[in-house]
Amino acid sequence: MAKFVFIFLFFLVLGSQAYHAVDVLDHGAIGNGHTDDSKAFDSAFRMACDSSSRTATIVVPGRKSFFLQPLVFNGKQCRPSTITFQIDGDIVAPSDPNAWHGCDGDDDKLCHAWIEFKHFDGLYIQGSGTINGRGRKWWRRHSCHKNACKRTVPTGMMISDSNDVHLLGLTFEDSPKMHIAFEDSTRVYAYQLTIKAPADSPNTDGIHIQHCSHVFIDHCFIGTGDDCVSIGDGSAHLEITNVECGPGHGISIGSLGKHKERETVESVHVRNATFTGTQNGVRIKTWQGGKGYASNMIFENIFFHGARYPIIIDQYYCDHEHCTNQTSAVHINNITYMNIEGTSEKEIAVKLACSQPVPCRNIIMKNINLQREEDQHKLKETSSFCFNVRGRSSGNVFPKVPCLYVDKNL
Repeated sequence: MAKFVFIFLFFLVLGSQAYHAVDVLDHGAIGNGHTDDSKAFDSAFRMACDSSSRTATIVVPGRKSFFLQPLVFNGKQCRPSTITFQIDGDIVAPSDPNAWHGCDGDDDKLCHAWIEFKHFDGLYIQGSGTINGRGRKWWRRHSCHKNACKRTVPTGMMISDSNDVHLLGLTFEDSPKMHIAFEDSTRVYAYQLTIKAPADSPNTDGIHIQHCSHVFIDHCFIGTGDDCVSIGDGSAHLEITNVECGPGHGISIGSLGKHKERETVESVHVRNATFTGTQNGVRIKTWQGGKGYASNMIFENIFFHGARYPIIIDQYYCDHEHCTNQTSAVHINNITYMNIEGTSEKEIAVKLACSQPVPCRNIIMKNINLQREEDQHKLKETSSFCFNVRGRSSGNVFPKVPCLYVDKNL
């Protein structure tokens, strides 16, 4: 009997060391949507971070709404190997830009993100809750519709300098700028997310990826006023699958090479995606005068419903600036479009505008069928624009892309 009690106590102690849960309510959070709960969240995180357990969880309980000012969670000194934020309640930001701490007047250098996670090796952010950035007054106040924003506008959630990050199940709404940004991180998984903002909300990308590798996005619904997924410099080995996009600007690689910078994106695979009423579908955009490359990308099993420009490569991208012709360009090569169908809002469904000094190379199209949707759901033929492109087509490709060599063996 004594031996049995000893073994039971041993495993009880072992279990207590393996897992530690900290509820934000126990640290003073109110959860009424008005009282500032930032200190309670910070306190709960610090306790979890100092835990001697192998894993620690910060619990944000359901049926409550937690008001947060900008917060930074830094996992650099955390003792547990894995930190989990279990968010089943709602989290809301200040509704008035002037009420955001660290975003005051001209001294707004700290105002780059609302909720930031950095320096984690093993991070789970999951649950059934909603993260609401309440960005409507930001959009109206800072003239972002017609010009570049005149003041720093915060990203909703930023995850940086981290590894083995899992973002699962949450809903994101109305961020002042990008909803989610992954930066300088590797092995990032974003699953079953819902991201939504009005179609006219400026710069509200769903997920932005920059300087990251091995990023996996799967089974997400994204409808915003900008790119559903935007992919910036230094990104490689990305898998984007089963994404429903719309409204928004589609899935965009770039823009790359602004101000003659050298920038790269490679090994991107987008498959089983649906675009509904988007401004673009799958887009690669670069600035003239840039350096670097966008290469080794596959877009396959994609359906468009009324996208304005379903397939687009634009090496003449110019936004809010005076641009002149340049002789250098970001190299675009090894791009495959395969098994793509649906409808285009405009007559030109495929637009490939590439640089004359640095043409796009090895562009492959296979089994493409894009029709133009007219009033009363009547279909009309589409056309393509093709300039300085080298590549091949095979199978049924419609509209025909005349600058691609027809390869019957492909």
